[in-house]
Amino acid sequence: MTARRAAAGSRYLYDSFDATAARVEANERVAEERWGALEYRLNQIEGTLERVERRLWLGVYGVAGFLLAQGAEVLVRAIIK
Repeated sequence: MTARRAAAGSRYLYDSFDATAARVEANERVAEERWGALEYRLNQIEGTLERVERRLWLGVYGVAGFLLAQGAEVLVRAIIK
């Protein structure tokens, strides 16, 4: 049989198709693509959260600065009178 294999024909005529292995490989490729897409989306979400946090702290510092300026104005007016 080995001589016949080497002599003629395609290997696909004699080798059996392993559907299970092909299915497993396809599922692994799909899982890798999904994992890559998940990492991409998580990176986008992290970037968005960082920007929101920066804006939040900017607002907090703005309010604190405004309150300090109002307090300083009250003190200056009290000293002047």
